[in-house]
Amino acid sequence: MKAVVQRRYGSAVLGDLDVPVPGQGEVLLEVRAAGVDMGTWHLLAGKPYLVRFIGFGFRGPKSPVPGRDVSGVVTQIGPGVTEFSVGDEVFGTCEGSFAEYAVSPVARLARKPKGVSFTEAAAVPISGGTALQGLRGVQPGQRVLVLGAGGGVGSYGVQIAKALGAHVTGVCSTRKLDLVRSLGADEVVDYTVADFTGTYDLILDCGGNRSLSRLREASTPRGSVVLVGAETGGAITGGFERALLAAALNPFVSQKLSLLMSEERGDVFDELRVMIEAGSVRAAVEREFPLSEALDAVEHVYSRRSVGKVVVTI
Repeated sequence: MKAVVQRRYGSAVLGDLDVPVPGQGEVLLEVRAAGVDMGTWHLLAGKPYLVRFIGFGFRGPKSPVPGRDVSGVVTQIGPGVTEFSVGDEVFGTCEGSFAEYAVSPVARLARKPKGVSFTEAAAVPISGGTALQGLRGVQPGQRVLVLGAGGGVGSYGVQIAKALGAHVTGVCSTRKLDLVRSLGADEVVDYTVADFTGTYDLILDCGGNRSLSRLREASTPRGSVVLVGAETGGAITGGFERALLAAALNPFVSQKLSLLMSEERGDVFDELRVMIEAGSVRAAVEREFPLSEALDAVEHVYSRRSVGKVVVTI
């Protein structure tokens, strides 16, 4: 099969590999599309170096094929699998979706939403699942602030918060204003012109460049600040020190400060399937790249030029 092959950090090429064989509780997928997010770039580059220490491979990547978001068709069933059958259309995550075939545990898959293309489905799992888990507990009428509202997680954050009945303010750059408005934000702030104002019951920070003091200032006394990630840190920790500071402050302040450690789970993806089929959430796909240009797709996301999601099609 054709696949993007990565033997060391910082380098990958399109090559040939054997088709993988599903093990216990796994299925083999004929990959139709693979979503791209900032996490893909981090695992390709091996930066920040923290990712090497937390299980993705110290000297080189554990998985020879990058890519995690996936949509496709089940072509082979591993031992013990009863949830899916050959021919089922699914979406979720796996190890190595930048390939014509990939193996995925059934615990990380859900049935593809009806009426949605494989391209759209592949853009959902990690970004949509992260946003959904970050917004747990939001109540109708509450005020939610989404920082980085025009990116992958942020674009889903706006939609999911609206679906939960919140009043949503999205913060993004000038190029992404129209997208964020189209996703249903009640208010949109162009951070290149002015900063956001007011206080919020929950702040979903997908931007990573605001100080904790600024986020606490914008939070209600019993509000929540959810840190999704940071892209402004150095090569070693990548901004993770802000999460450590949040954990240290949390016991001593009235607000809840937390780093979101989202899980890749089939039940979460199935929740998203229901929302997509109901029309309350959609994948905002800006651009598709063929498998032969997968590295260009990753670079496009890393450059912050993308407006919404980017997908590799196979």
